[in-house]
Amino acid sequence: METLNILVAGVGGQGIILLSNILSEIALENGLEVKKSEVHGMSQRGGSVVSFVRVGSKVYSPLVPVGKGDIILSMELMETLRWINYLKEGAIALVNDYKLPPPSVAMGLEKYPENVQEMLNKRKAQFFIEDIVKEAVNLGNPRVVNVLLLGMLSKFLTFGMQSYYNAIKKLVKPRFVDVNIRAFDRGVELIKNNLEGG
Repeated sequence: METLNILVAGVGGQGIILLSNILSEIALENGLEVKKSEVHGMSQRGGSVVSFVRVGSKVYSPLVPVGKGDIILSMELMETLRWINYLKEGAIALVNDYKLPPPSVAMGLEKYPENVQEMLNKRKAQFFIEDIVKEAVNLGNPRVVNVLLLGMLSKFLTFGMQSYYNAIKKLVKPRFVDVNIRAFDRGVELIKNNLEGG
């Protein structure tokens, strides 16, 4: 398998590291090599966080080169823009339609873009933007946004569904497994509806 380059982006507290660990576990269960790297900003204060997950038959480096990313899972709109240059033409972007201004905006050092979606539409990547926070709240736990995105991602990968369930059960705290399984299934349903134009 050629190396698959995935970026998981968002802000501190959104479960980025857990999601990248689940992705790594799924790849390992399927006999692939995985290299993973995280970049933490002010993660404890809602700052920027990105995790690079590289999967393949042989993976030499944990870092995704600029312009080589195949997929981005983004939990916040501005963070999508922050890392979008890492995507190659034709990449897939699964994006949470959610604004959580980082500390740099609150301190007046940076301005939150007003036309985020317009800027995303100018890119050649294939974007799927959903209000995933609303979906997570409907499931009874706003913290399962990351696993909802995982469910959406599953439609673009060739791993068997059981691998996803196994990884969730292994890495999520037992009392949260059920809601995360439901979140994963809802993510699968969301992307199916999106692809079918529903």
